[in-house]
Amino acid sequence: MQRWGWFLTASLLLGVSAGAQQGPAKSAQPAAVQPVSATPGIAVAPQSVPRTPVSIDQVVDQIIEREHGLMTFLKNRTPLVETYLQNLTPDQKMGAVPKEDHYFLGRLDMSDIIDRRDYLAKQTSFQQSLMGGVTKLFRIQYQPMGFSWMVFVDRQNFDRNHYDFHYVHREFLGEVRTLVFEVTPKKNAGTGLFQGQIWVEDQDYNIVRLNGTYVPRPKNAFYFHMDSWRLNLVRGYWIPSYIYSEEGDFSYGSKDKQAFKAQSRIWGYDVMKDSRDDELTDLKVEAVKDESAVAQDLSPLEAQRAWQQQAEDNVVERLQRAALLAPSGDVDKVLQTVVNNIQITNNVDLPRPVRARVMVTYPLETFSVGNTIVISRGLLDTLPDEASLAAVLCHELAHIVLGHNLGSKFAFNDRMLFSDESTYQNFGFRHNPDEEAAADAKAVELLKNSPYAQKLGSAGLYLKQLQARGPMLSALLTAHLGNNLSDSKGQITRLSALMGSAPTLDESKLDQIAALPLGGRIKLDPWGDHVEMIKAAAVSYTSVRDKMPFEVTPFFPRLTRLGSGAATTAENAPAQDGNATK
Repeated sequence: MQRWGWFLTASLLLGVSAGAQQGPAKSAQPAAVQPVSATPGIAVAPQSVPRTPVSIDQVVDQIIEREHGLMTFLKNRTPLVETYLQNLTPDQKMGAVPKEDHYFLGRLDMSDIIDRRDYLAKQTSFQQSLMGGVTKLFRIQYQPMGFSWMVFVDRQNFDRNHYDFHYVHREFLGEVRTLVFEVTPKKNAGTGLFQGQIWVEDQDYNIVRLNGTYVPRPKNAFYFHMDSWRLNLVRGYWIPSYIYSEEGDFSYGSKDKQAFKAQSRIWGYDVMKDSRDDELTDLKVEAVKDESAVAQDLSPLEAQRAWQQQAEDNVVERLQRAALLAPSGDVDKVLQTVVNNIQITNNVDLPRPVRARVMVTYPLETFSVGNTIVISRGLLDTLPDEASLAAVLCHELAHIVLGHNLGSKFAFNDRMLFSDESTYQNFGFRHNPDEEAAADAKAVELLKNSPYAQKLGSAGLYLKQLQARGPMLSALLTAHLGNNLSDSKGQITRLSALMGSAPTLDESKLDQIAALPLGGRIKLDPWGDHVEMIKAAAVSYTSVRDKMPFEVTPFFPRLTRLGSGAATTAENAPAQDGNATK
């Protein structure tokens, strides 16, 4: 199918065999994910030697011990947590579809009392430790802390005094054999206690998945149901990575009036951050004198370009340090190949090479700083094919070609001295309307001379689908560093000329895939922040409800053990790979 075109290009560039394209094959473990014991400068928390349980009671004791051990191990970590939520409304043809959305992004302090520091200024009023609140008008307020709380079964009271454990059965999650237990609070044990099931891997008895809610609900509060997953990113520990939440449905006879779906992702644990102070301990520096013929003073123009390069490098490094930008990797090479295709066919010759990087957040946005193009993970997730990707990247390439990215104020390093949480208040790479219009016109010109000239109908169709859903997805369409793709009413303003030559949007046609669900392209390593292409088999659509453009779906990562040779952080939404292997 055409929508998989640029994915196949990515696969070829990454050297994936043809056999690997036919199913959920094993992929190489990311190089950045290392056992803590092998990482220089990291003090490993003491880990007790697992006992071999001979009874269910001993297994439960081991589960409790390992959960408290995980809390201790993570108490000095401050990962990012991002929650994207869509309120739902019934649609006779499409099922439950989004009617509005909400977005939260913050840094999670996992010390004794879990807290969060938010990146978006408007979230400051939500910094509460409640699961959620109900106003006098009974309108649910979604508290970001409520979703962050679900990283552990129970942060304070996970023990036999507060809970009963009942063994259910064994089950495989991916390659990992697990024991499944029902967990219920004891009578009068308190409020806000976990009730549901936990999946425990059968070697060290770490919890790898928890599914349920919190009970009993106190007055004027609302506890969400959740499905929380962990990955074996560090030897001996399974790290909280994904949380899916859902409430309500619109089945016949249902009394639910409020329904939503939400994804939460946690990343930026970044064990290497703690070792940066030790990086110079083993560094040997030898004096080297440059005596080459080209070692001359820079001309004024060369000095100006070097100054702009310094500003660009400062911004890219600062965004990566804030865990908003993924480290350089294979996905960047795919993006740069698409950009190169456009440059070569248009004879675009720039004094400095164009780079492309991935921003690891949900909102659909692109921006460019200097000669670096940045595209968000959410936008990459939902693009249907390579031509659509080319159109999005070409807009930013046009800004570079037209010389719009000349701001060099960030060459001064003191402008990088701000907290991670204030990144959005200190950075901004927006263009005025005239520059945006000029970049659109130049992008269309470049695309018509590119290898994608005959395939731009899919890019226009993507924009049509985005415009159809835009009024309901204002949070997803709110750019935080670049220009929005649409206006305040959800009408597309970016590359709108491509919509005129696109096919008519017909959501009833099963073979017309205008946009993918969130999570359809990119997987994120929660420990080292690296991104990779999802390698999943194509699936057939049996009804229009399977298409789910821009929608939130549950998580079903294929679990593997660290060092097993499989991709530890592989994730596939049901739209790509069905359910977990059992």
